[in-house]
Amino acid sequence: MSETLPCIEAFKKEVNQWVTKNKPAPPTFLMPQSFMEVGTDEQFEYLREWQEKVYNAGYLGMSWPTEYGGGGMPEIYQDVVNKELVAQNTPFMVNTLGLNWAGPLILNMGSDEQKKAYIKKILSTEEIWCQGFSEPDYGSDLGNAQLKAERDGSEFVLNGSKIWTTLATQAQRMILLARTNTNTESKYDGLTFFLAPMNVDGIEAQPIKKLTGEHGFCQTFFNDARISEDCIIGKEGGGWLVAMKTLMFERGAEGGQAGGHTSMPVTVEEVAELSKRVYRDGKPANQDPMVRDELVKLLMRGKAMSLNGARSKIPALISERPTSIAMSVKMLATELSKSIGDQATSLQGSNSLYFVGDDYAVDGGRWQRTYFQAFSGTIGGGTTQIQKNIIGERVLGLPKK
Repeated sequence: MSETLPCIEAFKKEVNQWVTKNKPAPPTFLMPQSFMEVGTDEQFEYLREWQEKVYNAGYLGMSWPTEYGGGGMPEIYQDVVNKELVAQNTPFMVNTLGLNWAGPLILNMGSDEQKKAYIKKILSTEEIWCQGFSEPDYGSDLGNAQLKAERDGSEFVLNGSKIWTTLATQAQRMILLARTNTNTESKYDGLTFFLAPMNVDGIEAQPIKKLTGEHGFCQTFFNDARISEDCIIGKEGGGWLVAMKTLMFERGAEGGQAGGHTSMPVTVEEVAELSKRVYRDGKPANQDPMVRDELVKLLMRGKAMSLNGARSKIPALISERPTSIAMSVKMLATELSKSIGDQATSLQGSNSLYFVGDDYAVDGGRWQRTYFQAFSGTIGGGTTQIQKNIIGERVLGLPKK
């Protein structure tokens, strides 16, 4: 980008022309619907090459500092790019964890050495990141993480496992919450946050086959794996604070992400269009009063979500509870996605039994796959139930039980 900022309207035209010219042709293989479904090497390479191309064009990390590989521009320019990438239905950014969670965290809390070491590689896809938070026996109880990290001189020895580590088989780095002290009054005081390498002896990622037949999630095992103390971000024993900051980025409650999008969007409008092409009692489904009623409810939720984005930028409209929209984005968006898949599948009647690969599947089984995949979004980053607790306590001021 030039040192002189282009006017927004001219920039919109520039981005539109670049995306139109450079967006990749549709792949011959089944496209993942989000970064949580990347399960094959050809899917990964297709998406990695696209992210690299967007970054090399200057359209990713536009608001991140130039000294670390970003563009150093106002956020509004990245917003223009993001909107155009979605409008033209381009592939999502494969390094989602790096761009949206690890990168913003490092820029916010990392040392200058860590910023120089990791940020540009996140943008360029030289290093793919995964997340080591959840554990098999502790579910959403993140504060009870039990993966041990025992100090041995200037190194830590890791033992235990993490689960739902998306992209772990492709990742070079992991944001990892581990227990470095078991002798503390509070379980939260014994945790440390690491920017851990994946390519060391003793770390093994095993893919998990999901209901859809696809992979993407993994369980990652640590058996006497050694990492340097230089991998700590924040302070030893201060990992809970760093983890909470990370979750603010993950849930969309705090900005600073690099840009791009994380999934192939499905919209309420597409469900409304589908209702014209599937039939109930010999007529298009959208002529059924009950179907129309459900579609209107769904359209209202979708419209409210889009208006919330604009409303959150007007202080007078959120003065009573300033954090309400930011704290609820993750819950509302993931539940809406699940409802979209549910409604679209239900519209198909008996045809809803067909899936991807079946000859008679409506739209190639896209909606059934969308519905199944949507559940991961309502679990990752804190389940819907946990999100409701957070909103109740931190936004509404309700007492903890």
